[in-house]
Amino acid sequence: MFATTAVLLAGCTTEPTTDTGRESLDSAVQRTMAKLSDQDPSLPGYLGNAYAYVVFPTVGKGAFVVGGGYGHGEVFQGGKMIGYADISQATVGAQVGAEAFAEIIAFRNSDAFSQFKDGKLALETTASAVILKSGAATTTVENKDGFVIFVDVKGGAMAEAEVGGQSFSYQPL
Repeated sequence: MFATTAVLLAGCTTEPTTDTGRESLDSAVQRTMAKLSDQDPSLPGYLGNAYAYVVFPTVGKGAFVVGGGYGHGEVFQGGKMIGYADISQATVGAQVGAEAFAEIIAFRNSDAFSQFKDGKLALETTASAVILKSGAATTTVENKDGFVIFVDVKGGAMAEAEVGGQSFSYQPL
């Protein structure tokens, strides 16, 4: 079942297939950035200094022993959108529930961003993430791997003690 979930998640396309889908994703990214910038006014400056970043406005996650999650996002470099990305998550363990969250990954250097673009960035579910709140971006300690993850939990309830991880795919414009 774990393998089936991973295969189903991997089968989704990175770029939305319609103009309406692309516009909807872009609107969701813009709303997410506005909300998170209100929560933490230092975030836009932090992202402006990043080598590149990706915004996933909604990642849905659900589980009952076997879990999975998925979301679409937009990738930015130099303040301009340069492509699309998706995030897939597969887990197995003692877990039940569902939740939704927004996730931003800021890449501090070209090596970290290249790993992401080449599909070589995979994060364990135990990876450290900064929960967004006022001042979080300015007090963030840099990840030794060249990226920082910001998370904003939107809602839901999840009880979990699992193993698994997040993987990403990237499609340039």
